[in-house]
Amino acid sequence: MKPVQMTTMKMGIVNLFTSSYTRFYSKGQKNSYDVLVVGGGIVGFATARALLSRNKHLHVGLVEKENRPSVHQSGHNSGVIHAGIYYKPGSMRAKMCIAGLYKTYEYCVKNNIPHKKCGKLIVATEESQIKSLNDLYERGLENGTPDIKLINGNDIKTIEPYCNGVRAIHSPHTGIVDWAVVTQHYAIDFANLGGQIIYNFKVKSFEECKHNRALKIISKKNNEVLADYVITCGGLQSDKLSLMTGCKADPYILPVRGEYLLLGKEKAHLVKGNIYPVPDPSLPFLGVHFTPRMDGSVFLGPNAVLALKQEGYSWNDVSISNTIRLLKLDGVQKLMAKHMKFGINETIKSLFPAKQLKEIQNYIPDIKQNDIKKGPTGVRAQPLWADGTMAEDLVLDIASNDPSELVKHRIMHCRSAPSPSATSSLPIGEVIVDKMFAKYPNLNPLPN
Repeated sequence: MKPVQMTTMKMGIVNLFTSSYTRFYSKGQKNSYDVLVVGGGIVGFATARALLSRNKHLHVGLVEKENRPSVHQSGHNSGVIHAGIYYKPGSMRAKMCIAGLYKTYEYCVKNNIPHKKCGKLIVATEESQIKSLNDLYERGLENGTPDIKLINGNDIKTIEPYCNGVRAIHSPHTGIVDWAVVTQHYAIDFANLGGQIIYNFKVKSFEECKHNRALKIISKKNNEVLADYVITCGGLQSDKLSLMTGCKADPYILPVRGEYLLLGKEKAHLVKGNIYPVPDPSLPFLGVHFTPRMDGSVFLGPNAVLALKQEGYSWNDVSISNTIRLLKLDGVQKLMAKHMKFGINETIKSLFPAKQLKEIQNYIPDIKQNDIKKGPTGVRAQPLWADGTMAEDLVLDIASNDPSELVKHRIMHCRSAPSPSATSSLPIGEVIVDKMFAKYPNLNPLPN
């Protein structure tokens, strides 16, 4: 096996591959860790930094298949800091979003990360939507979403002067940030705590190790690192990583591409904060919304179409084998059968972006066809159970409870970190570490 090359890279003044810490647990070998995190997105780095924040004596590494952090979901998203209105009351998803809202603002202020608390309106454009809007308001109150209130059509104009609507929920603490920048700061934190990062390391297999450590992690280039425990936070690759250690097939990861439209700069003043529709509970995604960005641009959308590759950002990104694999899955077939009309409509919007204009004009009539153009895309890792329902909460998984089965027992997988996982990333990292410390007690810090 080839040794891993630890290339020096700097973000600001911090060397992400150096460590000056002496750790009780470390056996002192290069590329040898007490815990290895697989995945350099926002959840992976949040988990890595939480491990070392909770136990500074651990020797922790992180491997990422790309050449930098946040290449996929963490760097291709709406950039919204969510306030926890939508999610089932009492669910971990709802609790982590509310906690993440406060923690995100605190973190951004502490680290001088540009952000904006621009607020959000969830707008009913028809009387028929008011009951659903009121129900959503009650859900937000139950979840503890801060300072939300119901407003009428005239009050909508005081917040969004160009937006039409008969009633709305106003969430003043919803905000925006560049989540890729936040992820980079998590990486800096991890490095400052003594963590080591290895990029360009795409995991091929996990094996038992014959010496020093329990596990050997081998890359596609036949590089290797050693670890006693592993936590995978693989995002779009999380189901494939789980299958490597013998976990059950579901939840599968369905790659759902969201394609944004970009509002022309001369019309960007029409949107002050986030404007969202009243969600249709019978449909799997929210629908068109208006999202201001930290750079001053405004995103419209996105739609939601099946990506033909796990990281397929356009119709030209195709993996025939992966698409066939997905289409053979019972859960995918059930989901597609249930939402066939929705899927066809979203595909038409993808192929003919102007088809979204009528939906956009329901909210802001002053936006015309010449004001919009194709914008960026992102691919969402949508966890899907075998019965065709979407995984709505955090799912952690190991293949075996038998400690003698090292690969199956000592590798924990984050199989579902559902939206809004960026907003919830700090609480998610803490919960994952809680579960790891409970499952593997020798990772806990030693008592004083």
